[in-house]
Amino acid sequence: MTESDVTREGLRGVRPGSHAHPGRNAGPWRRRRRGERPMVPPAEFTSYYGKPVINRPVWSSPDIPGYLFLGGLAGASSLLGAGAQLTGRPSLARTAKAGAFGAGCLSMVALVHDLGRPARFANMLRVLKVSSPMSVGSWLLSGYVPAAGVAAACALTGRFPLIGAAATGGAALLGPPVAAYTAALISDTAVPAWHDGYPEMPFVFAGSAATAAGGLGLLGTSLLAASPAEAVPARNLGLFGACLELAAAARMTRRIGMVAEPYHSGRGGAYMKAGEVLAVLGVAGSLAGAAGPPLSSAGQRFAGAQSLGRLLSGPRGRVVTAVSGAALLAASAATRWGIFHAGMASADDPKYTVVPQRERLARRVA
Repeated sequence: MTESDVTREGLRGVRPGSHAHPGRNAGPWRRRRRGERPMVPPAEFTSYYGKPVINRPVWSSPDIPGYLFLGGLAGASSLLGAGAQLTGRPSLARTAKAGAFGAGCLSMVALVHDLGRPARFANMLRVLKVSSPMSVGSWLLSGYVPAAGVAAACALTGRFPLIGAAATGGAALLGPPVAAYTAALISDTAVPAWHDGYPEMPFVFAGSAATAAGGLGLLGTSLLAASPAEAVPARNLGLFGACLELAAAARMTRRIGMVAEPYHSGRGGAYMKAGEVLAVLGVAGSLAGAAGPPLSSAGQRFAGAQSLGRLLSGPRGRVVTAVSGAALLAASAATRWGIFHAGMASADDPKYTVVPQRERLARRVA
């Protein structure tokens, strides 16, 4: 080796060894290529072979969305039944109490079927863990369903009124937690579409439960041919629930940004849109069914107003009320199915987990 063999890039004709430092002392070769377009594109988000970052829940449909829907229907119906009994509306009280007990039983059946064995539900009652929504919910269902059953039996048979009143009060006391605890249950997971919406999710579930209970009350009173006054609390509850559900869901999807995409697309988005349409139709139908003949002389100036009032307060009016009640029930169910499938879709796509994490990290650094 002579001095002519040593250059800026190293020994002439000798390749760098394992201790070479790429990029250092690149010399004219590096300077000549500095203005060229890089052949490797900028790094973008990806995951290992496109696999999800988190494991999706092992919950299945229709067990878990049915469990969410029926639990909300049961809890809100018990509250409606207690109010109907206190205000002297026996038909509405019987409808709400019977519906609450039936929905509560079916909710437990759906939960046990998803668990696989009834013994697993019994094992959850071995200890009460207040930090676990599933543990608290299991104890709530265990106390609620027997109380709802006694209240429904006493209301349908007309026997043991004092026991029935006590059971009605107990079911009404446990009803709101039963209707809303499932919101904490799904929010207490790593599923992005559920966890990120935890501030509004209880209001969505409470509104959906009230919508379902109001729809059941309207449907039951119309089928029993009860007086229009009996359906007033159910109609008011359905209207309140639909407004609360739609407003809370809109706020939640607007706040969580890109994580809300599964609520607007795919299977979850289809269910959510169907729930919105059915809720609007149910509200419109219940308001139309509430119309009656004009009470003032000013209302009589409108052509056909009296005939429209008689139409809606007769048998056809009961049909309108029944259809609007069924629409409200279906709207609540569609919302629960939409939330379930949207959460599953967000768990399967890794971008809904990683991109928000990077955005939160960037905000903290900034």
